Amino acid sequence: MSTPDNRVVLTIEQAAERLGIGRTTMYALIKTGQIRTVTIGRLRRVPTFCLDEYVQSLLSSPTQLDQAA
Repeated sequence: MSTPDNRVVLTIEQAAERLGIGRTTMYALIKTGQIRTVTIGRLRRVPTFCLDEYVQSLLSSPTQLDQAA
């Protein structure tokens, strides 16, 4: 399932695909507040900039590999 790059918000499934993760992992990240979502009517959507924020937060926090070096 491919999504146009010009979308402002994505479904949970589209956001998971964009990150290359599964739906279950995506829902877990949303539940823990690591990825923010918006509600439009009765639909839950993920703003694309929230995916960017999540990836930036991953880059800014040191990993075990970073600490071993």
